[in-house]
Amino acid sequence: MDILTLFIIVPVITILALVFTKDLKQSRIVSVIGMSVQFAMAINLVFAYIKEKKVNDEIMVFVKDVTWFEQFNIHYTIGVDGISVAMVVLASIVVLAGVFISWKMDDLPKEFFISLIVLATGVFGFFISIDLFTMFVFFEIAVIPMYLLIGIWGSGPREYAAMKLTLMLMGASALLLVGILGIYFNSGADGGALTFNILEIAKVNIPLEAQKLFFPITFIGFAVLGAMFPFHTWSPDGHASAPTAVSMLHAGVLMKLGGYGVFRVAMYLLPLGAVTWSNFFIVLAVIGVFYGALAAIKQTDLKYINAYSSVSHLGMVLFALLMLNKTAWNGAILQSLSHGFMTALFFALIGMIYGRTHTRDVKKMSGLLKVIPFISVMYVIAGLASLGLPGFSGFMAEMQIFVGAFQHPDMFHRIATVITVSAIVVTAVYVLRVVGMMLMGPVKNEEFNNLPKVTWYEKVGVLLLLIPITLMGVLPLWISDLIRESLQPFIERML
Repeated sequence: MDILTLFIIVPVITILALVFTKDLKQSRIVSVIGMSVQFAMAINLVFAYIKEKKVNDEIMVFVKDVTWFEQFNIHYTIGVDGISVAMVVLASIVVLAGVFISWKMDDLPKEFFISLIVLATGVFGFFISIDLFTMFVFFEIAVIPMYLLIGIWGSGPREYAAMKLTLMLMGASALLLVGILGIYFNSGADGGALTFNILEIAKVNIPLEAQKLFFPITFIGFAVLGAMFPFHTWSPDGHASAPTAVSMLHAGVLMKLGGYGVFRVAMYLLPLGAVTWSNFFIVLAVIGVFYGALAAIKQTDLKYINAYSSVSHLGMVLFALLMLNKTAWNGAILQSLSHGFMTALFFALIGMIYGRTHTRDVKKMSGLLKVIPFISVMYVIAGLASLGLPGFSGFMAEMQIFVGAFQHPDMFHRIATVITVSAIVVTAVYVLRVVGMMLMGPVKNEEFNNLPKVTWYEKVGVLLLLIPITLMGVLPLWISDLIRESLQPFIERML
């Protein structure tokens, strides 16, 4: 069995094992074992990849190709580079942390964990796919369970949020399918056979007119999942109604499929289209960055604050990708990783606070630092990482984005960069505002004086996310070097 297919098989085996569980205890034990194995495989993949790249100069390594539908040249083709390896590690950590945070899920626990791991299976398959059709199938596998996870286990207007999310993402999927088919039918432009294989399509000179037509379609298809303005409105409602672990996977992993797909498919296969349309989408990305930060200031619900923060941070990822240079791209991938760990940590802590106080309204909370110090300190750390404080993951990512953006000497890019940089100040405002209102001062509500202490499984879930946030801030070069080498083929496509 090849090393990458195991990332599909292990979750499937875990799901099958969950089918035969009888209670919460069995369900969480099976889930923890399965996702711990997945996490161990992800760490092993990092070392195996580094070792393999010393002797293998191919763009993708550990490539496996099996014919699926020969008539349409559809293959189960998988492989990884440094970018996809990093994304697989992100997904494995967030999923495992989500299982620990859901330790006390007593409402249909078996069905909940099955749906959660089905979503994770789609994510892992998406990140390792090289065939566009296979990638699209895994994309849908990752998206579809969100309807059930929010509609059944969510809170508030969960039916509305689940339906809104599903309709918008299905619309994006329809656009994406059109874009993928457009790429497929132009993959034989040089006289070769039509193919869905990304590496083979990259060798073809797709006509300029086709690139101009299908780049925006493909870009929007993926970018909707990355909460690009003005198609972001599904995200805050979805976050607010989703259970804690689902919010963690939703923001920490699922939304990363958008930026990854934009980079791996739209920009890599349609580089001339990217150059043509970049300025238009830069405007939307800049609006998203600043609008998300301003909207977060006005919110009082902790989940909505973090949701709009995600719109801002992921807008910065799209902004960096559209800069079309290596430094900004490296920053974009680092920002995706940083945001994944950071926002998953935020949602985990918000879930822990809500479980104790039974409110997410910051106006109703104060002095929590005195009664739940561990959760409060972790929230402050997550906030500092969010505003890009040196020593945490966000600083290195945002610095590379802004340095890469400033490499463009023209006025348009400079103005766009200045506006995007200024959003950091707004981020600091809403982060410090929440910290001041919720954690500082006296405890105004007497009921908050005897809140339950943090449990061991909550600490495990939090520390799983805190460690990579700190490591990326203190020792950023190892992950940066892993990513940078894989960017060269993308740079060559832009030249």
